[in-house]
Amino acid sequence: MRLSRFWATIALTALLPGTAAATNGYFSHGYGTINAGMAGAGTALSQDSIAAATNPAGMAFVGSRIDGGLEAFSPRRRYSVEGGAPNIPNQTFYLAPGSVSSKNGAFLIPHFGYNRSLNNGHSLGLSIFANGGMNTEYSGAQGGTFGAGKTGVNLEQLFIAPTWSWEFSEGQAIGISPLIAYQRFKAEGLGAFGALGFSSNPNALTNNGTDDAWGYGLQIGWQGKVTDTLRAGLSWRTILEMEEFSKYEGLFAEQGGFDIPQMFNAGIAWSGIRNHWLLLDVQHIRYSDINSIGNPMMPNLMQAPLGADQGAGFGWDNMTIVKLGWQWQQDEQQTWRAGVSYGEQPVPDEEVLFNILAPGVQEWHFTGGFTHRVSDALEVSGMAFYSPRKTIRGENPMGPGQQIELSMSQVGTSLSVGYQF
Repeated sequence: MRLSRFWATIALTALLPGTAAATNGYFSHGYGTINAGMAGAGTALSQDSIAAATNPAGMAFVGSRIDGGLEAFSPRRRYSVEGGAPNIPNQTFYLAPGSVSSKNGAFLIPHFGYNRSLNNGHSLGLSIFANGGMNTEYSGAQGGTFGAGKTGVNLEQLFIAPTWSWEFSEGQAIGISPLIAYQRFKAEGLGAFGALGFSSNPNALTNNGTDDAWGYGLQIGWQGKVTDTLRAGLSWRTILEMEEFSKYEGLFAEQGGFDIPQMFNAGIAWSGIRNHWLLLDVQHIRYSDINSIGNPMMPNLMQAPLGADQGAGFGWDNMTIVKLGWQWQQDEQQTWRAGVSYGEQPVPDEEVLFNILAPGVQEWHFTGGFTHRVSDALEVSGMAFYSPRKTIRGENPMGPGQQIELSMSQVGTSLSVGYQF
């Protein structure tokens, strides 16, 4: 635990004031500069020591190396309200009409990896990476979003993945990563939900500063050669069982529970065109398995208060993402990449009210990247992405006749250095 806290301290120093990343829900679209440059495709083709984030088996094929990088990320989040009345009679909850944009539009996100090849096809490595996207800060002007001043949430998640991988026969490998997860959370401006009797513990609902939690899980994978030109890969990550956020046990279902959902990856990579790779990945994230994320707001809010076992959540659906990637080895020094991914966003139209706090509505990601080999041992990689604005609109479930619109767009870039030894 002392070692994990050491790495968490180093990484979270760079994550402040809040974590965010190009998002499928609140999972990153890709991990590491190389993987992200192909829209996150890479379950079947691993190229750096961040590979365990996608498929721990891939660490068997990256050799002995160390990688480190930094991503600059900029989301643009906004909500708009039309109609209704700015009051709260008879258990209704009308918001003030208008359009409000979230502050905090720039973030820096680090990643780090290390891998060492051992005898008989074995490798040991360590990958450190982050999730984000649930970060909002709306002004307290005119009473704030929910009538209780400045409003928003901040979620930071860090993953530490020590990894063993084994190439058990030529071109075939398995891998396993016992995952250590660390997350921090704070919420502001939700006092009106407590005043209306919608929280099981109004003193642990909002404005309690930052709380943190540790948790554990497991990721396993296989990656291998199918034919001379075709590779394939599979990986599965369990639910990460997290400690409760005790400062927010009156907000999240199960008295502050906020486990991290399980995830599946499957992919192929084809090299039938000389010096080119074409990649196809499918990723499935089971947000609905986590009560604090998947429980709908209504009718849960009327049947069980926030924080109860079946208390209201964000109402997110599961998400399936298809990712296409392309890589061209122009010459011994220069590699180019591009990618596109699509996944139907997880927020139903009827869940717009609570998701003002976490508008994880992105669907398309367009990416490009490169690697330049400086020497036999040293390489530099870059990536840029664009996620166009996505908008959803629905009726306020606690304010009949009032329409709420959520929207977000994202851009970002990253740079990393890899050293082989």
